[in-house]
Amino acid sequence: MPWWSWVVIWVVLVLALLGMLAWLGYRLFVKLMAAFNALGELTDKADALSRRFGDDETEPPFHPAVLGPVREYAQSWEERRARNATIRHTRREARIRRGKLLVSADPSRYSYLLRKRN
Repeated sequence: MPWWSWVVIWVVLVLALLGMLAWLGYRLFVKLMAAFNALGELTDKADALSRRFGDDETEPPFHPAVLGPVREYAQSWEERRARNATIRHTRREARIRRGKLLVSADPSRYSYLLRKRN
């Protein structure tokens, strides 16, 4: 095979690669433009909704717990701890009941194990 045929093959391969990269770049550009247009429409709709519904409601002021009344927070904390303790206790009792049902066996059900076979 002559040397110029190798050059022709490589030129065709490089041109095909560049063509493919250009086509993929164009497709990516088109998709990005469509995404940006959709994002613009979405922000316009969000702005319209915030203008429409944002005027009626104002956010309540933020009061950090560090600066709040200590007694109130301590009381709510204790109530939550007591409620969680009650829940844990009822779950524990239910587990114990289930365990007793699993452990308690009727000995008459297993009498065939005690019989001697001759």
